[in-house]
Amino acid sequence: MEINGKIKKLKEIIDGSDNIVFFGGAGVSTESGVPDFRSKDGLYNNRGVEFEKYPPEYLLSHGCLVNEPKVFFEFYRQKMDARSVKPNAAHYYLADLEKAGKLKAVVTQNIDGLHQKAGSKTVYEIHGSTFRNYCDRCGKRYPEDFIFDSTDPVPTCSVCGGTVRCDVTLYEESLPEDAVNNAVRAIANAKVLIIGGTSLTVYPAASFIDYFRGENLVVINKDPLSIRLDPEKDLEINAPIGEVFLKLRKLYLNG
Repeated sequence: MEINGKIKKLKEIIDGSDNIVFFGGAGVSTESGVPDFRSKDGLYNNRGVEFEKYPPEYLLSHGCLVNEPKVFFEFYRQKMDARSVKPNAAHYYLADLEKAGKLKAVVTQNIDGLHQKAGSKTVYEIHGSTFRNYCDRCGKRYPEDFIFDSTDPVPTCSVCGGTVRCDVTLYEESLPEDAVNNAVRAIANAKVLIIGGTSLTVYPAASFIDYFRGENLVVINKDPLSIRLDPEKDLEINAPIGEVFLKLRKLYLNG
């Protein structure tokens, strides 16, 4: 089936359900210009920190935060600042689906807050968010700009002197329990699960889709995924997710 036919089938699936959950990954945000931090592209030497000598996963790890905090925060400030990034067609379409009462939740592996910027209300951030910060010693909360605007190599708490860190799940850390429980519950109760912009290679997050027992599974990703689909009920579209949702919106406008 060619892509326009698949998008028509996707419209039929969406039209027929008011219990949809979206599970998304990095591919949703890359269309807004957010780089996939797993890639080493663009990790160059700035302010004397030679990022290219470190594996990308290490630069966003608990070990780097504890053992080389200056390296961690320099990388974080330069590469993880999404405050000026704008949502794309995928974010806005999902927000519209929620407003229409069809989408019950967004489960995202991204940490950039773009779903909320687009207007989504029920978002389970299973890897945390760069828009929240807290002291790792006393727990005091700090505003979203604190780390990015701080001139201290390692931002510290004004109350206890502890390190102010991002509320992001780093490598070597456990996923946030509340977000995980809510995400799993939403997926388990969904009638339609749309998986978008993810290779399903990051665990344990990728295992969440195993809880889905609904009617239709939809996969929207540039590259084919190794996932079992029922050709009668399920659908896979290999294209950028923003492009797919733009075509879907035009289909609605044209009736």
